[in-house]
Amino acid sequence: MALRRVLDGEAGGYDADPDQTVEEYLEGWLGAKELTLKPTTYARYCDYVTNDLIPSLGALRLDDLGHRQILALVRRQLAAGRGRTTVYRCLATLSSASGDAVRHHRLASNPASPPVMRRPPSPQRVVWTADEAARFLEYAHVHDPLLADLCEVLIGTGMRKGEALGPHWDDVHLDAGVLYVRYTLSCVDSNRLVITSPKTRNSRNWVAISGRVGEALRRRAAEQRRDAADPRSGQFADLVFTRPDGRPLRPQTLLDRFRRLSAEVGLPRITMHDLRHLAATLTIAAGVPLVVVSKTLRHSTLSTTANIYAHLTRPAARAAVVTIQRVLAQAEEHLTNGGVLPGARGALPPEPRGWLQQVTNLMDPRRAAARPPFEPATTLRPPEDAGRGVGAADLTLFDGEFMNGARRPAPDRDHPATTTPPDTEKAAPSVWRERPPTCVNAGRGDRI
Repeated sequence: MALRRVLDGEAGGYDADPDQTVEEYLEGWLGAKELTLKPTTYARYCDYVTNDLIPSLGALRLDDLGHRQILALVRRQLAAGRGRTTVYRCLATLSSASGDAVRHHRLASNPASPPVMRRPPSPQRVVWTADEAARFLEYAHVHDPLLADLCEVLIGTGMRKGEALGPHWDDVHLDAGVLYVRYTLSCVDSNRLVITSPKTRNSRNWVAISGRVGEALRRRAAEQRRDAADPRSGQFADLVFTRPDGRPLRPQTLLDRFRRLSAEVGLPRITMHDLRHLAATLTIAAGVPLVVVSKTLRHSTLSTTANIYAHLTRPAARAAVVTIQRVLAQAEEHLTNGGVLPGARGALPPEPRGWLQQVTNLMDPRRAAARPPFEPATTLRPPEDAGRGVGAADLTLFDGEFMNGARRPAPDRDHPATTTPPDTEKAAPSVWRERPPTCVNAGRGDRI
């Protein structure tokens, strides 16, 4: 039986030695994963395998690895003071390695799935308000202009920190108001900078840049021309955000500078990635539809945006409950046929002007005349370099035709495709037509 298993393994391209240890398997697994994983992910896997999994489970035979041994590992780690999030990520690495062993027919089942511990809850996210962000930017523009311009880009576009540090000047098109996200700058083991691809396939896309973000980028271009640093070659050449000597910025150094300035202003302690959440929160609280926010953040699915930002913010949550109160008060007023009930649960609050109200105004012909001209904007495709776009006048004409289309009388003639010659009787509807003789009184087994 053992010889049969070894031969099957040789034919399938995997090591089926029954005496193979967990250490031997994990080392071979890491060697194969180095070819497919991003450098940052591979470095994290190596850290968990080398420092946690092999010292605790490496001497075991791979076939003997089971739920009991993994549970003992988790208890030892927690007793030693390791954080639950770190231990859970270590188990996720072991589950990934064991899952590959199952797919390669090396193991019959994954001993690390289901996990022996639940995923730790995410910490409560702290997001600045618009006033706090404005205070920080005003202070940073005086004391650290480079960091201020970087934060302008992060807040104004919702980009991730690595994505904002990775673009080259060839990716920036200020005249078209577009920035293409093709690279991200990452740090491996806190000492080696690498240029990698964005986080997901949808992340490799373009983002629109506002006038404020464009000014920050123009300041960076002018600063680099003034410093006249020696041009660098390779993957770090012509980066948008660099040190004065042209070298790339280190993410950890930027985080330290960001937190130092935040403390000097007296703002809550957050990370630079939280500026991406700030951009999403500001747009959602302002009434921008969630699908537009999802496209702007370049999430893979709309559900990802909904799950992350379902909490919204306190102002947005307050607007939601105020809407409920207003609807109930209007219902009570309707029941009493004029006026709020004597014991009403609250007066009618002011009506918030969110995106739903804007859509209602658009569909209301009585407000169409007073509506200002609509300025087209889209996040679905980048603007074309050539060709005439749709102007405001075209949209206004289309809007008037759309608003009056439902009430426009039908023309006297039919569409050419449906016009019948005069004095010609139209065919009877299909429900009146007589069935073919072969289908009349046919049984169930005779039907076609």
